[in-house]
Amino acid sequence: MKCFLVMFVVAAGLVLEPACHAADEAAIDAAIAKATDYLVETGQAEDGSFSAQVGPAVTALTVAGLVKSGTPADAPAVQKAVRYVLSFKQPNGGIHPPESLVSNYETAIAMMALAACNTEGQHDADIKAAEAFVKGLQWDGGEGPGPSDPAYGGAGYGKKNRPDLSNTSFLIEALRSVGVGEDDPAIQRALVFVSRTQNLEGPHNTLPFAAKNPDGGFYYTPAAGGESQAGMTPAGGLRSYASMTYAGLKSMIFAGLSKDDPRVKAAITWLGKHYTFEENPGLGSAGLYYYFHTAAKALDVLGEGTFTDAAGVAHPWRSELADALIRRQQDDGSWINENPRWMEGDPNLVTAYALLALSHCRE
Repeated sequence: MKCFLVMFVVAAGLVLEPACHAADEAAIDAAIAKATDYLVETGQAEDGSFSAQVGPAVTALTVAGLVKSGTPADAPAVQKAVRYVLSFKQPNGGIHPPESLVSNYETAIAMMALAACNTEGQHDADIKAAEAFVKGLQWDGGEGPGPSDPAYGGAGYGKKNRPDLSNTSFLIEALRSVGVGEDDPAIQRALVFVSRTQNLEGPHNTLPFAAKNPDGGFYYTPAAGGESQAGMTPAGGLRSYASMTYAGLKSMIFAGLSKDDPRVKAAITWLGKHYTFEENPGLGSAGLYYYFHTAAKALDVLGEGTFTDAAGVAHPWRSELADALIRRQQDDGSWINENPRWMEGDPNLVTAYALLALSHCRE
């Protein structure tokens, strides 16, 4: 799936286009099959769990990865995993251990897994209860100064702790995956938070961070004084990085923004300047597989088969992302990141991310 560049003339001038074929479906299918075998035969414990030592989230993410990449929802391994996830149901609708510090994250991921497996409505009641639970954890104005609060609309890991873009993007995706519309108040509140996590000044973001680094990308959170996992600029701004910029882009589109919205345009421009699947731009190897799966979701929801970078090259992103993943796959079918930050030393988690990414690489 190697590409070479050809130049051709159009009315507007010279444009660079890649001359290459679509994603190699056979290679993708083979990689998915090897990964599925690894997870089912090696990664899964007898109780149906994957990496149970960290709670149910990795198991739920693996369920979503398996089903979305082609494993039937009624496959024994999937059903065992679903039963394990549902063993964490709480009376308040959450799906997490009783004393969990990451109950929002765990429940949102569980919702996506249940939605993928809800073939006959058998999980409707659990999904509805979980929806109410995660909405209740959102910063909706009852915690402080209301919409003027930089935390407003966001979601954190657990019980009203500091919100961040990663958890808020999971909240939005979880709600959309179970059929919640883009106009739902919870999603529109979340859009307020997402917009303030972008380095873009405007009517939707009057916080001081964007003026110090007005590049259109996204960072981790504007709440509690602001933070970027990529650090600060010399001027005191919060550095943008790619995994959060794809998370922001995906979230804005899920919340109903069009490609013509200035916020969407600015995100696409930043990503065009940093397009690559060799690293997580801004963070290097840290969070690489989180980046891969987030980029795949965002580019898929954009609805285009190519992504044009800042040099005007239209990249067949599905082929290029599939190549990047397939050449990193281990002989046993798993993936692992040599940089273990954010648990990416866990092959179950990383393989689940890779399966989710590959599921979006199919045409």
